Amino acid sequence: MPATELTVRKTLTVQAPQAHCFQVFTEHMTAWWPIDSHKIGKSPVEAIVVEPRAGGRWFERGVDGVECDWGRVTAYEPHSRLALDWQLTPEFAYDPGFHSPIEILFIAESLSSTRIEFEHRIDAFGDKAASMLPILASDGGWFGILVRFVQQAQAA
Repeated sequence: MPATELTVRKTLTVQAPQAHCFQVFTEHMTAWWPIDSHKIGKSPVEAIVVEPRAGGRWFERGVDGVECDWGRVTAYEPHSRLALDWQLTPEFAYDPGFHSPIEILFIAESLSSTRIEFEHRIDAFGDKAASMLPILASDGGWFGILVRFVQQAQAA
């Protein structure tokens, strides 16, 4: 599904069970996230962490131990739904007052196939939303990142 309005939307099918897809997305983000280019800390990334609960943190940990927040977990519903609050501004700097919601649904199509419905609402970017949309909805943004997730989920 293409990006529309001020929302990045993508639907993907993963040839893997629903629980496995949820686990790869939430517990193994370091394995599929492009950590060399998509980070905000100064040092190389050791881990990307999604704390497994509503109210948990979503952050990167550098090899130097420094943690850089990306946002918060707003819903954690194994194995069907994850909602995150993206708190990175258009300059990709963490701001605890900035809120751009992300929702990922994991829908079992069969025992071995899962449909992923991804949505990132970017109206919080205000007058920069129109310029952020093609960045976030690109192969260098969410579209490419989600392809990496699918590849990891199917390979693991």
